[in-house]
Amino acid sequence: MANDATNLRSLVEAIIASYQASPQTRHIDAGHLPNRDAVIEVIKLIREVLFPGYFGKQNLTAATLDAHVAESLTILHDKLYQQVNNAIRHQATRRGADCPSCDTTAEAIVREFLGTLPALRATLATDVQAAFDGDPAASDADEIIFSYPGLFAISVFRIAHELHQAQVPLIPRIMTEYAHNLTGIDIHPGATIGDFFFIDHGTGVVIGETTTIGQHVKIYQGVTLGALSTRGGQALKGAKRHPTLEDDVTVYSGASILGGETIIGTGATISGNVFLTQSVPAHTRVTMKNPELQYRNRPPKEFKQDLPLDWQI
Repeated sequence: MANDATNLRSLVEAIIASYQASPQTRHIDAGHLPNRDAVIEVIKLIREVLFPGYFGKQNLTAATLDAHVAESLTILHDKLYQQVNNAIRHQATRRGADCPSCDTTAEAIVREFLGTLPALRATLATDVQAAFDGDPAASDADEIIFSYPGLFAISVFRIAHELHQAQVPLIPRIMTEYAHNLTGIDIHPGATIGDFFFIDHGTGVVIGETTTIGQHVKIYQGVTLGALSTRGGQALKGAKRHPTLEDDVTVYSGASILGGETIIGTGATISGNVFLTQSVPAHTRVTMKNPELQYRNRPPKEFKQDLPLDWQI
């Protein structure tokens, strides 16, 4: 038993020493952090307000809707305020600064955010419509709202983007990485995305921080809208590193479009597995050459495969 106690004491001392050696990976005597579970609860509350009757309380009626929305907003305000306040205070502590106005700043941010909810609903309605118009497998809007991972990821992105615009630290990334974890769709909250946006299937989609996407854009699974190089690290912070997709662009599965100077023009179509680091004029279709297919253990036969003009899964 004595040896066990000695070993435990040694282990404790070694772990504490590691805290001192790497202060950037500890959070001690530094105030409150946002609570990830609480942030996820905030997402769920916001989605209840954005899509009433689908999530949270069901069987709503017109007679009870007013009271229900008022109660939801009150709860949402209090929970979001606490997390935003914690995030602001934590950032100030990290910078070694006082934060005498943290309470009033957090309150102003939360009130402004709640004021965006009607506009957010209107934007998300266009995303639902884009999903229905763009997917012949969709039965109705209910199916899309309930089950489509693309709409879930876009919804969380649009919520996080508003908070990112308000310069709230930590929380926007917690939100989008939560959606990333559930859907495999990685959208940085700093990206700019227009109305009628549709991600079909979605797994493996990456949309970088400085990406700009116009209206009526559709992308498929495995698409990367990324930086051409990140070797500059923090020196690149704030620079336009990711591409711009103008209106009515379609990008098929597996395509990679890289670089802050890369612009995909209005109405362009980027076929599957294309790798692009330069701009594409409007109304252009970019395709890969037909790959050379090899068949073994079969009689030789000429095989030719024509790329379709359009395709869907």
